[in-house]
Amino acid sequence: MNAMPSEKIEANEIDDNLAAVTDVEAGIRDFVRNDIAYLRKTPSILNSGDTPDAAAEATVSNVNTLIQRVAGASANEIDALITELETLRGFMHAEGERVQRELASFAQLSQTAMKSTRMISDSIAQWKRPSEQ
Repeated sequence: MNAMPSEKIEANEIDDNLAAVTDVEAGIRDFVRNDIAYLRKTPSILNSGDTPDAAAEATVSNVNTLIQRVAGASANEIDALITELETLRGFMHAEGERVQRELASFAQLSQTAMKSTRMISDSIAQWKRPSEQ
């Protein structure tokens, strides 16, 4: 009686959301069951005239097909990632060499600046000496 209308609405929304999630999960389960139902068939159902080896071979073939379908996309994604990583490795190597060249250039510039500063300091010191005498 004291329940607020917004609380009732939220409870109804939660129930609707749970129902939608349950429906989606049920749809996924049905899809997976239908997709691999042929793998569950017993060898006698496959072909009654086949030998047990042929039935086993058919089952193995079905399993291999399923594995290839599942792993195919993953293998392609892995190959793409490997290619991208190799490209990034080359880029990082080139950038590392560039940074080393830049550091060497800055080190040489710093040494040159220190020598110039020392020469200017020595020249100024020589100018001050005669005026002090």
